[in-house]
Amino acid sequence: MKQAVKMGNRGQITIPKDVRQKIGLVEGSILVFEVREDGIFMRPAIPTPMKPEEYSTYRKAEFLLNNAMNEQDYQQARAEVEKLGLDPDTIDHERL
Repeated sequence: MKQAVKMGNRGQITIPKDVRQKIGLVEGSILVFEVREDGIFMRPAIPTPMKPEEYSTYRKAEFLLNNAMNEQDYQQARAEVEKLGLDPDTIDHERL
């Protein structure tokens, strides 16, 4: 998306409404300007929060099994994996 805007005599520009909406800018948003060899790069100073990653059941099972710290933890992890409906022996992991 490219749009041309005109700068006022005090260096002010108006960011087009559709651009503001697309990147979530609201009144009071802080922007960072970076001068680069090919021009100016502008971005919000505070990144928009990302949606948390959603893990598959298999991936959750990998986390459980690989994060066991001792034999007791490992056996509990195996039980949790079975509760997820998976066979722990089919999950790629390193056993202690």
